[in-house]
Amino acid sequence: MTTPVVAIAYHSGYGHTAVLAEAVRDGAADAGAEVHLIKVDEITDEQWALLDRADAIVFGSPTYMGTASGAFHVFAEASSKRWFGQDWKDKLAAGFTNSGSKSGDKLHTLQFFQILAAQHGMHWVNLGLHPGWNNSAGSEHDLNRLGVFAGAAAQTNVDEGPEAVHKSDIATAEHLGRRVTETARTLAAGRTALAA
Repeated sequence: MTTPVVAIAYHSGYGHTAVLAEAVRDGAADAGAEVHLIKVDEITDEQWALLDRADAIVFGSPTYMGTASGAFHVFAEASSKRWFGQDWKDKLAAGFTNSGSKSGDKLHTLQFFQILAAQHGMHWVNLGLHPGWNNSAGSEHDLNRLGVFAGAAAQTNVDEGPEAVHKSDIATAEHLGRRVTETARTLAAGRTALAA
């Protein structure tokens, strides 16, 4: 079976979202993917080509003012060149974000990613985890401690650096990377079976 190619297209303003991108990478690599980190504010023609050949693209951005960062929006608009030819149609997509507040309107950023993926004809991979830390037996150390279903969401205090990204948020991002890779492998196996 071929190795799934997972590309993580992200922007990180202060380093917190980069920590999550690296966690998604680690989870995907642990599950057997070939993984590439792509900083969308520094993207090259070669990296655009890499996105075109990827089986899955995981979008990541901090949540600023209730949506993805301006740098990510520039990347999203530039992806319209791929939209015209539906170059990313039937690829997998997923997403992750970080903000300073527990809610911080992170869901809106993930929904922006979902709509971007839908416009490209991609298939969205959700987090696939029950919410953590929502009962008296739970704790902030639970996976999906913020209870988000659409993707991996993290919260980091605004007066702390990237080293303060919560360990459970990192583990949740790793889970997302594994889930995307496993879904890509299942989809490829199904396509192979149908072709046979």
